[in-house]
This record gives sequence, structure tokens and C-alpha cells, in this order.
Amino acid sequence: MPIYTMPTLEGGIDQTLIEVARTVPSFMIGFLIFIFGTVFISGVLIQKRKSGYSDMPMWAVMASMSTFFVSLLLTIKSGLITLEVLTIVISVTIISGLWFFLSRGRGEL
Repeated sequence: MPIYTMPTLEGGIDQTLIEVARTVPSFMIGFLIFIFGTVFISGVLIQKRKSGYSDMPMWAVMASMSTFFVSLLLTIKSGLITLEVLTIVISVTIISGLWFFLSRGRGEL
């Protein structure tokens, strides 16, 4: 018996992604971390290059909101993302939102 059986595209791309997520449980977690990291790091670096200042709390909110929306799309098809992962994404979104609003001064927002 082989260690890993290759998924086929007979059921469509969504069925293939479900098979990959079932076989490699950390695949979707890694995908969501990749989205968060890409949005966060690229936003911080581009803003730093253009203005000389980078607003890390704002980019943490932007990255967590992007990850949240992608994870909501992944919940449409059953089996792609688990409830625990969605809970963690929601928690990170709330925490980064709190960080953003608490980092602002009285007059700015």
C-alpha cells in the first residue's frame, strides 16, 4: 500500500482540494498563513518605501481581514477548513482590530 495516493481531478478542483486538505491537515493552515504574511509584509514594505513610515497595526488589520474573507470563502465547501481554524482566524482578526484602535491617538483614525 502506498504512503500517499495522488488525488485525481475526476471530481473537480474542489474535490481535489478537499482530498489534499484531508490528507495533509496543515495545508489550509499554511495557505492562510501565506495569505496573511504576504499581505502584511508587502503592505509594510511598500508603505515604508513610499512614505518612510510603516503602520504595522493597520497592515495587521488588512492582512487579518483578507485572511478572514478567504477563510469564509473556504467554508462554503465542506471539508476545506475546520471550525477550529476559522475560530483562530476570527480571534486574530479581533486582536489585530483591537491593536489598531488602541494604537491610535485621540484625534487620528
